[in-house]
Amino acid sequence: MKTLKHLLLIAFAIPFFTSCGYNTMVEKSEMVDASWAQVENVYQRRADLIPNLVNTVKGYAAHEQETLTGVIEARSKATSVNINADNLNEATLAQFQQAQDGLTSALSKLMVVMERYPDLKANQNFMDLQAQLEGTENRIAVERKKFNDATRDYNAYIKKFPRVIYASWFDFEKKPYFKAEAGSEKAPKVEF
Repeated sequence: MKTLKHLLLIAFAIPFFTSCGYNTMVEKSEMVDASWAQVENVYQRRADLIPNLVNTVKGYAAHEQETLTGVIEARSKATSVNINADNLNEATLAQFQQAQDGLTSALSKLMVVMERYPDLKANQNFMDLQAQLEGTENRIAVERKKFNDATRDYNAYIKKFPRVIYASWFDFEKKPYFKAEAGSEKAPKVEF
């Protein structure tokens, strides 16, 4: 008799847990983690290009050492902030984004310096590096959008009823989004 009760309990429990969406929550969480890995990948590509760009500029703009040092320091700081996808939350994402924003700012200053040197802009090596950096910046924007899309999909899925109940049972928590840098709604001033 006990065996029959156990079998009936299992028979009723199987549809309950198979329709709870656990596997889909796992898949969507993994998609967010994979998207995050790709974001890190394109930021790493940018960090890898910077030393070559700085060395190329160094030969033309030796007296712009302060700007070059600023870029190198910002790159070092940006590459030292690493976030594991399992530890992705508002605070760690903000820390990562702040370090990347510092590097973006330093690169903007470097681009202004480069505008002062027409010979540098005509250098093929520099032009190739600049094109790669511009392409990488576009990739960063694309991958950040994909990450936010995956995050939105996951967050919406775990918030819908009845999955919100199951998500809390299995510790599926809301994931953070990339947000625009403070003040980015205003066009930047570029002075030569």
